[in-house]
Amino acid sequence: MTPSRPYLVRALNDWIVDNEMTPYLVIDAGVQGVRVPEDYVTNGQIILNVSPGAVSGLSIEDEAIQFSARFGGVPMQVYVPVIAVMAIYAKENGQGMVFGAEPGAPEPPNPDDSQPDGSSSSSKPSLKIVK
Repeated sequence: MTPSRPYLVRALNDWIVDNEMTPYLVIDAGVQGVRVPEDYVTNGQIILNVSPGAVSGLSIEDEAIQFSARFGGVPMQVYVPVIAVMAIYAKENGQGMVFGAEPGAPEPPNPDDSQPDGSSSSSKPSLKIVK
């Protein structure tokens, strides 16, 4: 079967927007082909607001998510292979979904086991509430 991730991202994005909330995507910026503003990447991840008021021309296809947005006033065309989407959730209440590996989908690259501060990292993605 084909990967379910693009279908779930589309459905959850619609659900979040239909409920008048703000959809956020957590992206693994280290996946090959990801084009996001590097200045906003933290610990190899970036959180993108993909609400209709924040982006233009949002396209969630089976292979990739694309849109135009401004970052610090600078326009940019963002391109994210769907496999790089780690989670989608509503900013206001945190409801959404975290994605793991699924059959038929290529594995994202594994992060190094050690962080700059010497601690070890988990291979599972995690969400952090940003206020």
